[in-house]
Amino acid sequence: MKSLKKLVILPLLLLGLMVSAQETANRFFYELSFKPKKDSAKIDKVMATLDIVKDKSIYQDFTITAQDSIIKMAVEEMQKSKTWKDLSKTIKMPKFAFKIYKIYPDMKEQYVDRISKNLFAYEETIKFDWKILSDKEKIGEYNTQKATTEFGGRKWTAWFSTDIPFQDGPYKFYGLPGLIVKIEDEGKNYSWLLSGNKSVKDWKEFSYVEELQAQSGMISNEKKIIPKDKFDKAYSAYKQDPMAEWRAQVPQNMLTMKMPGSDMTIGEMMKNQEKIAKDFFNANDNPIEVVQVTEKKKK
Repeated sequence: MKSLKKLVILPLLLLGLMVSAQETANRFFYELSFKPKKDSAKIDKVMATLDIVKDKSIYQDFTITAQDSIIKMAVEEMQKSKTWKDLSKTIKMPKFAFKIYKIYPDMKEQYVDRISKNLFAYEETIKFDWKILSDKEKIGEYNTQKATTEFGGRKWTAWFSTDIPFQDGPYKFYGLPGLIVKIEDEGKNYSWLLSGNKSVKDWKEFSYVEELQAQSGMISNEKKIIPKDKFDKAYSAYKQDPMAEWRAQVPQNMLTMKMPGSDMTIGEMMKNQEKIAKDFFNANDNPIEVVQVTEKKKK
């Protein structure tokens, strides 16, 4: 009987694991228009997503995930030919690297970003003081209602729809009786507009690139939750020297070695990656939350 029970129980356990691994997400696409420089009239645009699953939502820049199939083909070609190709020349880089997790049902938020090889996060509980107004407006296919709040040193106007039964929204925003369809600050520094949605079957928390790098040991996808002050300090040091951890682990004699099937040396590749990182950090000096920047400067 014991062996029979094992034969019955094992497939059921495996089935349970398969079912739990296959998760469907409601993915909402937001077009984000923003001013990367405080004193500039230039407006940049990026597509962002809010993925809502059973126990959480994740907001992020969609640029890399949108290129998953292209990147996968390029990586498979490199593996096949055993040559290295600098994908930074062909892949569009994201404007924002952070992710915002909202853990249901208490809506505890996690600001998550990669600092060198590791994935760090700090937690916060935000209570938005929304003022729901009587103004109503049709935005695209959605019937919406107006609400206002103050957050991060900016005044925000939101339009939410009770037609979509999720009390969530882009970035850190949530707490209205329906999904936020549009939200922007008074100076139009940042403006999110819902532009579509779809159901994502077999949803995965990480992109193909993130999973591939984690499997190879290049990075870790295990979140390390630390206090915000320690996060800020670590991130500041990372911005100053993005390749510090990598340089410490690569022996000096390897820097002149060439990448497989390429004329580029490992040292040149690392310098190239450092430039990409610094260009990324210097591209935006107009943060979403201006209050945090002011507080840091006072310290």
